[in-house]
Amino acid sequence: MNEDQLIKKMQEHGVRPTAVRMMIGRFLDSADHPMSALEIEMALDTVDRSTITRTLAIFGENSLIHVIEDGSGASKYEICASDHNEEPSDMHLHFHCRKCGKTTCLPIPIPEITLPPGFLAESANFTITGVCENCKK
Repeated sequence: MNEDQLIKKMQEHGVRPTAVRMMIGRFLDSADHPMSALEIEMALDTVDRSTITRTLAIFGENSLIHVIEDGSGASKYEICASDHNEEPSDMHLHFHCRKCGKTTCLPIPIPEITLPPGFLAESANFTITGVCENCKK
């Protein structure tokens, strides 16, 4: 998305688009896979770790990003495609390569699950672990 679209998306989610937030947002939006805080820190070496951590927390609290627990011990982050991360179209599967450590978004929606009466789903995390195409070679 372009700069104006990112600003608009942040504002719609109640996030003030500061220079650092825009830098982190642009980086996440341009990434071809969900990124860890360490990967963000290494790529944006002018931004300190605590600022990245606070920014990711703000993004998460305001449903601007998905937080993906892929079993690697490090959360991964990606910009939500829909306006709100509760949208079924934005909930999808992920693949985590146990060799290279890369987590990839899969264009497969999470199957709808019927919960018992009184239960309310707030998020879903569905990660398949294995070996990616590059590491399989």
